[in-house]
Amino acid sequence: MPRNRQAQFSFWLVQAIALAGIGFSALRGGTGRADLRILPGKAPDVVHIERELPLRVESLYDDPELVSDEELLKVLKQVLPKFSQQNLKPNFVEHALRIWGVDAEFRDPLVLSGPQLRDVLTDNGRYLASWGDKVQPLLVESRDGVEVRWGKEEGASVHHDHWIACLAEAGAPLDEPIFTPAKHTRTINDAVQQALRDFRVDEREYEWSAMAFGLWLPPVKTWRAADGRQVSFEMLVHRLLRGDKRFGVCSGTHRLYSLVLLARLDDQFSILSPEVHEEIMAHMRGVRQLLIDSQFADGHWPSNWELGAEALAKPIDDPLRKQVISTGHHLEWMAIAPEELHPPRELIRKAARWAIDTTVSRTPAQILEHYTFYSHIGGALSLWRKTRPADFWRAHEDQAAALTSNPDAPADLRPPLADEHINEK
Repeated sequence: MPRNRQAQFSFWLVQAIALAGIGFSALRGGTGRADLRILPGKAPDVVHIERELPLRVESLYDDPELVSDEELLKVLKQVLPKFSQQNLKPNFVEHALRIWGVDAEFRDPLVLSGPQLRDVLTDNGRYLASWGDKVQPLLVESRDGVEVRWGKEEGASVHHDHWIACLAEAGAPLDEPIFTPAKHTRTINDAVQQALRDFRVDEREYEWSAMAFGLWLPPVKTWRAADGRQVSFEMLVHRLLRGDKRFGVCSGTHRLYSLVLLARLDDQFSILSPEVHEEIMAHMRGVRQLLIDSQFADGHWPSNWELGAEALAKPIDDPLRKQVISTGHHLEWMAIAPEELHPPRELIRKAARWAIDTTVSRTPAQILEHYTFYSHIGGALSLWRKTRPADFWRAHEDQAAALTSNPDAPADLRPPLADEHINEK
């Protein structure tokens, strides 16, 4: 074979092998898509982010009649991140970190601090110390950024862009170091830029992408994905509004939180047109009525809340965990929503009463089994007192030590291998 033809053949063989490897990686579902940027080409677009710290959408309310100081303290004690450091599941760590924050510190050495939780997610060495080499790394480095292994595989982040959204909610700065398996140091910005390039409007899960981008990008309204398509916050809103209300993770409630969050950010940064903003408000007013019609006498909302009055007329056999999911998540988005989108306050207080009593009555083992769900109750009730869990705990830790501990705590508080958060819809 002539030298020039042999060289061409070798070049295309290398490309074919590379593309085959990409295809295999995409089929694994670990990062969810092929990364064509490893091939020669122009440098990727970079979205300028003007802030070093993510935005925070504050609660609009401080209602001690909904949850008192003592009640909030009891609930927060239940959702302390008191995990075994062996096989630390990213989903548990992400949920703990999003409510407690990267600055959380605790006197109890068995409770993981905010920095400890953060490091499991951002430092491959810390992740390996927990998991060893029996699972694939959580972090996946590409030429231009960092992706996160997500899906149903053991040791993966469960949901698409949940890692980025939770670190943003936790207050991790843009220049926070990420230590990759290749022993390179990247930053949160590299992960955000990767997520922006990789985003597709037809993603199966988009709730956390919308949240993460909302907490980092404004006043930027649009960006260009790797496929050349321009993406905007208005497109994200329409994607969140599309489909039946029951669709989406956790009985469709994460969609509601992301919609309200984008509406609040629009109030400050004008990232949406007035027409799209009103689409959100109209949708949420419809949700308000459904929640009025579907609340049970004890205060909880069922997983089929979207049926309104029919959910009461024809009750389903709802496991407690699904009631916890629905009620906790609804309380959470309401805390950042304008009052016009709320059911009457007495109904919200009934829901909070149910959530408090249910959470406080659980044993540590029961809480741990469904930690991700109960963490939303802790986060929601903190919002309703216009505080952060870490700040409230720091101010009341002496009182917390005096609270009666549940005697049924197991010796090994290790998150179970099965995680219902994967399949809750």
